[in-house]
Amino acid sequence: MAHKIKFGTDGWRAIIAKEFTVENVARVSLATAKWVKQNFPNNPSIAVGHDCRFAGELFAETAAKVFLSEGIEVILAKGFVSTPMVSYVTVHEKCSLGVVLTASHNPPSYNGYKLKGSFGGPLSPTDVQAVEDIIPNESNFNIDEVNLSDFEKSGLLKYYDMESLYVKAIEDNFDLDAIKNSGLTFAYDAMYGAGQNVLKRVLPDTVLLHCEQNPSFMGQAPEPLHKNLLEFSNLIKTRGDIASGLATDGDADRIGLYDGKGNFVDSHHIMLLLLNYLHKFKGLTGKVVTAASSTPRLGILAEKFGLDFEVVKIGFKYIAGIILEEDVLIGGEESGGIAIKGHIPERDGIWMGLVIWEFMAKSGKSVEQLIEEVYELVGSFKYQRDDLHITNSLKEEIMANCKDGKYQAFGDYKVTKIDTTDGYKYFFDNNEWLMIRASGTEPVLRTYAESSDLAGAQKILKACKETIGA
Repeated sequence: MAHKIKFGTDGWRAIIAKEFTVENVARVSLATAKWVKQNFPNNPSIAVGHDCRFAGELFAETAAKVFLSEGIEVILAKGFVSTPMVSYVTVHEKCSLGVVLTASHNPPSYNGYKLKGSFGGPLSPTDVQAVEDIIPNESNFNIDEVNLSDFEKSGLLKYYDMESLYVKAIEDNFDLDAIKNSGLTFAYDAMYGAGQNVLKRVLPDTVLLHCEQNPSFMGQAPEPLHKNLLEFSNLIKTRGDIASGLATDGDADRIGLYDGKGNFVDSHHIMLLLLNYLHKFKGLTGKVVTAASSTPRLGILAEKFGLDFEVVKIGFKYIAGIILEEDVLIGGEESGGIAIKGHIPERDGIWMGLVIWEFMAKSGKSVEQLIEEVYELVGSFKYQRDDLHITNSLKEEIMANCKDGKYQAFGDYKVTKIDTTDGYKYFFDNNEWLMIRASGTEPVLRTYAESSDLAGAQKILKACKETIGA
């Protein structure tokens, strides 16, 4: 019986050589081709790229061969590329769709398949579902019979230097001279991911870590969380002359950031810094959109600036949908995926990092000083997340209790308001909150908390575990 292929929050992910096989990539590609021809009947085209994972080129070429055999023009990346690069090329070349072979921040044993709309961001949930619904049970497709050079000669296949186009976009949109002449030393950890060449090209004096190809990622998931970036943090602390460190995940669409002391700066603070720079210093306006697990202080800052604010379900595709319909200044998530006005409606870790570095260069201030300026506007805070690995039955019991309104307090923390946009977000006094959200794919319960300091956030999470019995 054929393996059932399902797209999650951000694409289809599976273990290489187990479910992620040439046969299954061909099956997904056949459905993708059918959807594209239905929705773009006149001269359809697809931009295709892969990240640094094992056999990425093989899987990208498999997808390309299917599309070409279906009469669809293919723009195929030369070498590995980041997700933002494919999204950018999709718009630039007016493609019908973008396809990225990547498992993003997942462990090295995984690969994946992302669909990008013609607008340069995640394909809408409705359209992704439409593709999923027509995935055949088998492909009956022999990739060995398809010769790419024949399609290249006919003009249906074009190889494309996506990285160079992306670098040109950076050069056109940033004051790189200001960053270079600031006297500041910056560092970048690519986590062996697909963004590894960009900083070498645009800011060659950057201190680089893990900017070489290693499909095993040294056995670690390339997710830019502090626990995965201890070597980078220690490098910043040991050297003592690095003003800020930027890290990106496997396909370089998520950001991790460090201040000059080697302290991790979470995405809540990054979004507040970006909003402050874009509006207060650059004079840009527009709506602020954030996912349910993000800090409400973004709403406080938006209100101070007279900007509209909206909270949506977790999943960048929901933010991208609003960016396409409305005038959005910044849209972002707790997980490090952020987009801003003037760029594609796509998460882009390198782009966001360069905005912060430009802010530092132009203001002459450190990350720590810029955060203090934000604190003056919204108050100081710390955030903590704890993923509880529990049984599915206990997870379902806890979520049922949330739904039934059983939790009116967590220890000493009395609930004043509940937001059910995505999961259950419990608000307490003093701008403190707790969020409980179940993973849709694993026996994991995600808990998030915010308080005025780290000890307070940890105390809320401890009270949560005791109350729910986890």
